[in-house]
Amino acid sequence: MKNIVQVRDIELGDGIPKIAVPFMGSSDKDIIEEILYLKTINMDLAEWRIDYYEDVYDIQKMKRVLAEARKVLGNIPLIFTFRTEREGGKKKITIKYYEELIKTAAATGNIDIADVELSIGDTGLVRKIVNDLHQYGVKVIISSHDFKRTPTKNELVYKMCKMQQLGADLPKVAVMPHSAKDVLALLSSTDEMACYHNETPVIAISMGPLGVITRISGEIFGSAVTFGSAKAASAPGQLESNMLYKILRCITYK
Repeated sequence: MKNIVQVRDIELGDGIPKIAVPFMGSSDKDIIEEILYLKTINMDLAEWRIDYYEDVYDIQKMKRVLAEARKVLGNIPLIFTFRTEREGGKKKITIKYYEELIKTAAATGNIDIADVELSIGDTGLVRKIVNDLHQYGVKVIISSHDFKRTPTKNELVYKMCKMQQLGADLPKVAVMPHSAKDVLALLSSTDEMACYHNETPVIAISMGPLGVITRISGEIFGSAVTFGSAKAASAPGQLESNMLYKILRCITYK
């Protein structure tokens, strides 16, 4: 039996993967303009990549623009993500401020899902952050990004299971392939999670041109969310959201 994660009106973990599209504006004005554009395209979830925001270190400004973003988004679910430099993000951050930033956003009631990087600290810290976010009713993606290589299938399964044990509602791995075998390792690990460790849905992505197949095959192999782009991609290999929407519906097997 599949476990579904309900976020507003969206069910994650069954059928066609849901499309998440990041907005990455540096100013308040840019952010709102990007969100207005997102509402004109095919997507299911929005992701605020707050590491692009010029005032990310000002908590009060973050809260104000987040409140405005929530109004503009309406009922579209929002993922809140600060991607650290070591995992492909744009700014440095201390562990203390990382925790404060995510918990403050959750406390506003204006986010639906928070992304917590597995590498941000030891297992005790990650579990604490996840538990705190759950207290606010926020779902949690625990994520891991490797822009250099693809771990083995067993390593990927182990990592996603560890994320589940730490309380993730949605374990996420994104890796860089260098061969077709690398892509197969990612897909095989996703299938194993769906078949044998399906306590939660998972998000599994192979990046770059080689990995594009993993962004459209989630319904078959078991990845619940795929990331598309609006005007600019936030990771290598992202497809434009409207194109992704059409492809996913062309290849659905149900």
